[in-house]
Amino acid sequence: MGKNLKIGIVCYPSVGGSGIVATNLGNELARLGHKVHFISYDAPFRLDLKAPNILFHKVSINSYNLFKYPDYTLPLAVTIEQVQRKYNLDVVHVHYAVPHATAALLARRIMRQNNTTLPKIVTTLHGTDITLLAHDKSLFDIIKYSIERSHCVTAVSESLKRDTIRILKTEKPIEVIYNFYTPVPPDKSRRATRRGLKVKDTDFLAIHLSNLRPVKRIPDLLKVAARLKHRRNFKLLILAGEPFSPYKPLMKKLRLGNVIVRENIKDIQNFLNAADVGVYTSQDESFGMGMLETMSYGKPVLATNTGGVPEVMRDGKDGYLLKVGDVKGFAKKLDLLISNPVLTAELGQNAQTRAHEKFSAGVIVNEYIKHYTETCGKK
Repeated sequence: MGKNLKIGIVCYPSVGGSGIVATNLGNELARLGHKVHFISYDAPFRLDLKAPNILFHKVSINSYNLFKYPDYTLPLAVTIEQVQRKYNLDVVHVHYAVPHATAALLARRIMRQNNTTLPKIVTTLHGTDITLLAHDKSLFDIIKYSIERSHCVTAVSESLKRDTIRILKTEKPIEVIYNFYTPVPPDKSRRATRRGLKVKDTDFLAIHLSNLRPVKRIPDLLKVAARLKHRRNFKLLILAGEPFSPYKPLMKKLRLGNVIVRENIKDIQNFLNAADVGVYTSQDESFGMGMLETMSYGKPVLATNTGGVPEVMRDGKDGYLLKVGDVKGFAKKLDLLISNPVLTAELGQNAQTRAHEKFSAGVIVNEYIKHYTETCGKK
């Protein structure tokens, strides 16, 4: 087999941590000369379809009266087999055990019957399939099966690895490969972006990036903004991957006129550059992609001390870790940073250095390539 690999990446195209990680990984692999085939029901949010070495294969989802709910696993399996038959992939890297690893394993059974060359299955666990779905008795066995039958399994944090072994009692070795992020240089100045948001140069701007799912505890985030002593000079910018409308009644109740919401933003670099701190109040995080993105632009982070978060940032060095639901504590630390720009800058510099040294593409992508080549038997 040649030096460069042919890699299939199966992921959700939505604005969430797993989709962003899968897209970033595919972009970096393609840049290094590997052929990357994305397989999903839509093109991933941040994928550049014009980039060299990247192809996208859309999964067609049909609705039949026979099925009460449209099925995705079966057409995904068929699409994976069709891509394999045409392009002879070395690896199919799936993000989430269910439904993606399940579909890939089914596709291999079809390939065997059709005498198609079999790719290796690499499964990356991101959290939801373990911390949420694995507690569902109707899914437990198929999640465990899909993990155990994969050729290589990775998790995005030590915390998630421990949870997987504890909840599923898996025997399959799990390698921890952290998420990574490559910051894109802003194409607008900090001042220009803030003016577009109607944020003054003297305002302190906090930023939050997420899909707004319940686990992110957006009500806590809004309550923090309402509790600040320095509320007059404070603005909160929420870059939302899902509609913010469910939270508008609470914002109105708290009389928050200092919250700015932007949905489905692609040029996050301009907004991160314009911010002063990141705030993340999640119930649980297997890693915390939004935090890493924030740190990469030299901004300190306030986050809950849960899951894989303390593996990403260090309390008192890159920002501050607080208990889940500690609205008062978040507000106190945020007030501290608002009143102390020197401390904010120092923590931000530490955060940026840590993001570059531990979670850069140069470090993490090579880890994936190593596992691909070992799994395929390449040297």
